[in-house]
Amino acid sequence: MRLPRVLRPRSLAGQLFAVQAVLLAVVVAGYALFSYVSDRNQAEEAAGRQATAVARAVADAPSVREAVRAGDPTSTLQPYATQVQHDTDVDFVTIMSPEGIRWTHPDPDRIGERFLGHIEPAVRGKAFTETYTGTLGPSVRAVAPVRDGDRIVGLVSAGIKVEAISARVREQLAALLGVAAGALALGALGTYVVNARLRRHTHNMNATELSNMHDYHQAALHAVREGLVMLDGQYRVALINDGARELLGLTDAAVGRSVADLGLPAPLTGALLASEPRVDEVHLTATRVLVVNTSPVTGGHRRGTVITLRDVTELQSLMGELDSERGFTQALRSQAHEAANRLHTVVSLIELGRADEAVEFATAELELAQALTDQVVAAVSEPVLAALLLGKAAQANERGVELVVSADSRLDDGLLPQSLSARDLVTVLGNLIDNAVDAAQGTTDARVTVTAYTDGTELVLRVADTGAGVDPAHAEAVFERGFSTKPAGPGGRGLGLALVRQTVRRHEGTLTVAEAEGGGAEFEARLPLPTVGAAPARAREEVSAQSAAPGGAA
Repeated sequence: MRLPRVLRPRSLAGQLFAVQAVLLAVVVAGYALFSYVSDRNQAEEAAGRQATAVARAVADAPSVREAVRAGDPTSTLQPYATQVQHDTDVDFVTIMSPEGIRWTHPDPDRIGERFLGHIEPAVRGKAFTETYTGTLGPSVRAVAPVRDGDRIVGLVSAGIKVEAISARVREQLAALLGVAAGALALGALGTYVVNARLRRHTHNMNATELSNMHDYHQAALHAVREGLVMLDGQYRVALINDGARELLGLTDAAVGRSVADLGLPAPLTGALLASEPRVDEVHLTATRVLVVNTSPVTGGHRRGTVITLRDVTELQSLMGELDSERGFTQALRSQAHEAANRLHTVVSLIELGRADEAVEFATAELELAQALTDQVVAAVSEPVLAALLLGKAAQANERGVELVVSADSRLDDGLLPQSLSARDLVTVLGNLIDNAVDAAQGTTDARVTVTAYTDGTELVLRVADTGAGVDPAHAEAVFERGFSTKPAGPGGRGLGLALVRQTVRRHEGTLTVAEAEGGGAEFEARLPLPTVGAAPARAREEVSAQSAAPGGAA
């Protein structure tokens, strides 16, 4: 739950805007201060150079030397100094005797007084500058000697008041502050634009909310058992959770790789690379049956794909068993109907006084049913396969197809290892028989022949039909999910043989299809069995019992 706006911390975009605005203001203010100090120093240095140039120019003027030799220097030099002060834009030009007595001054009342400042270096013949507070206030001044040959006959001081220098700096500072304000405004505008974009991307959440969302996101990815894969716009894996890694048999190294390079089955790879959405598509991997959903992520252009995976391997097996049970039920219902008809026939014969014929009819029916059971059990005493064959025989009979167990079949009880589960046997043999019955139905001599035996190292399950057969060009494609030469039914087709191949491969066996002797197709599944040293416990017990029995081998 999100807090009310008045109680919530500032959003991440707002915090970044504040930090950037403060940082920008500090940088601009620091630069303005540095520029002010630098400009003031430069202004004072420029004022010193200007004052020195004026003082030296006046000191070197011949008219000044001639006026100094005259008896009344002030009368000549005062107008001259005033004119120079006006022309050179300095605040004062003072001409004085070597002892520092003023001959000129901007304020005529100060003429004849002693100059306020240092004159010793100039008396020794060296011009210099200094900042000193005189009658006009603080000023940057220069003092230069007036020479008449080798003698120092006077001194000239020119200066600019510090106040005037500050006024110049203030004018420059005003322009600088204007530029700084413009830079701050421009920077603030750019920061606002960037953070407005950031607010849209973060949905105006603060850093704590984003951190919590990330934690929840990571926890949800690891907690969800369904597979979740996210692809970027180039169909590379951007994110994959634990469930998807387990279902697809991948590792963390899959992140950043293209889907086409993950080594997944071709139909599944095609579904993941498809641009259009996929809804509840069934796909097979080497060991699993997966339901795949894909949804493109768009925002004006394709940004990627979100893929969800559900494992329905167990569910598919249970559905197969349920279909078999449903078939058995339908067969029993049909047999019950036929039994009722036969019973009515027997009763009618008895009522007609033909008891002998009634007994003969009933005995014949019983022998026919028992003969089928004896045939199956004699050839295949493995209970799961025997029950499956009896049920499939009844189903095939209802569809007008004869199911025959070949004389080559021999499969004793206890020979099959525990690693080969009854569910896998039902999946392999049941789907092969269903496929064969579908192919044989409607033909002239509709027959399905089943052969089951072991040769010591392998369990061989062979199913042949009298149908149209399999085109050699489709010998491999017939095992792909979705491939079928028959019209699609309500639940779709092309999954049975794919499940058979998946189960056979899981047990490291082989599955082939060839042309049957009498026409049609012959499917053969070979599943490896344990070696003699790893024979099933029941078989070993029988061998031990025979050895221990009287007359057994020593």
